Amino acid sequence: MSDRSPRNRAPQRRPDKVRQLAYKVIRQVTSEDGYANLVLNKALRDQRLGGRDAAFATELVHGTLRWQGTYDAILARSVSRPLAELDPELLDLLRLGAHQLLNMRVDSYAAVNEMVTLARAEIGQSRSGLVNAVLRKVSQRSLDQWIAAVAPALDDDLFGHLAIAKAHPRWIVETFADALGTDGDELDELLDADNDPPRVTLVARPGLADLDELVEAGATRGRWSPYAAVLQGGGDPGRISAISSGRAGVQDEGSQLVAVALASAPLEGSDAKWLDLCAGPGGKSALLAAIVSQRDGVLTAVEPQPHRAELVRSNLRAVPGDHQVLVGDGTKPTWPEGSFDRVLADVPCSGLGALRRRPEARWRRTPEDVEELRPLQEQLLDSAITSVRPGGVVAYVTCTPHPREAGSVVDAVLARRSDAMLEDARSLLPGVPGLGKGPDIQLWPHLHGTDAMYLALIRRT
Repeated sequence: MSDRSPRNRAPQRRPDKVRQLAYKVIRQVTSEDGYANLVLNKALRDQRLGGRDAAFATELVHGTLRWQGTYDAILARSVSRPLAELDPELLDLLRLGAHQLLNMRVDSYAAVNEMVTLARAEIGQSRSGLVNAVLRKVSQRSLDQWIAAVAPALDDDLFGHLAIAKAHPRWIVETFADALGTDGDELDELLDADNDPPRVTLVARPGLADLDELVEAGATRGRWSPYAAVLQGGGDPGRISAISSGRAGVQDEGSQLVAVALASAPLEGSDAKWLDLCAGPGGKSALLAAIVSQRDGVLTAVEPQPHRAELVRSNLRAVPGDHQVLVGDGTKPTWPEGSFDRVLADVPCSGLGALRRRPEARWRRTPEDVEELRPLQEQLLDSAITSVRPGGVVAYVTCTPHPREAGSVVDAVLARRSDAMLEDARSLLPGVPGLGKGPDIQLWPHLHGTDAMYLALIRRT
């Protein structure tokens, strides 16, 4: 009998289960437009992975997706044919290998060996040799050495260099420079902050939970919001009873601050009817509902997508009061003009301010997306102003610093109306530095440790 017979053939090594899970998640994100955080969380639950394995898988997935454009530039120098000719499943596997070699403390031999084993299991024996050769070539240089080799020279093309060195599409680098008003060191700091994994930030919904309870559960107090706590070292926030019961939630501190600013704006007369015009998934709705409940008022939350409206209801489940969640179009109000005292218009946007927590978004968004969203943003702000009573206030909020989605929208809408005016919002967040020149507010990851939230406060006259 030949020694090549199945009986005598050495058994194939099984791929590492964490790397295999990470690869499958990345494939789902890149091939099916999945959201990395949602797909990954489901995969971790299904495979019952926690602790160090969950942390390793998270870094594999988020890091690979975050640095995708840079790795593609490096792989283009390491593969003998254009990347566009590679099968997508092979390219994703090479990106995953490049991340381990260039951005993680993984031994080069182990990283290459594990990815070859994974290639045999997932994409076939015939392509494992290519994986081995390419990743060995990648391993011969450090990330800094590769960037020096593949990126444009800093002095010749600043934005082109930063796009590769900081893993952001060039148009986003240019947008951030425009929003900051500088292309110097602060731009570097912002891009670096965008590449840092975000902290798990919690919110103690007032009247339902307090910060002491979250601190006792292992969190530390936040820097700016009176309701914020940070779960140091990450971990599963669902294990905290206040979170699982809905008395507290997971919410970025910047998201909390814009809600706090709206709730803190001075108001004469009635203050019992609040509106969240674009409510899904409901984090800001829950915080506002908890605050207005303490004033014997109610919140109406509007969300056009039924499944997102259910998320809002879930977020509101522990908040007392007759709060309403309506499935509807915020640009077509079903309530009389001037029905509300305070209105939040957290409008759909490009999400460029949340790239830390949505690593895949930077490679999906385009400048055209910004222009396509602009008419809807103007319509929603116009509807919000019409919905608030004279003397009432509107908070126009976006999770992006892009000027075309932020101050430019406010200017355009107010130019068409004679019954509204922009107020200085900076005094509403005392103790928070670096809010901008005013009267609007811009938060930043590198300055505040938050998403890049924008807020304009408008009062109806």
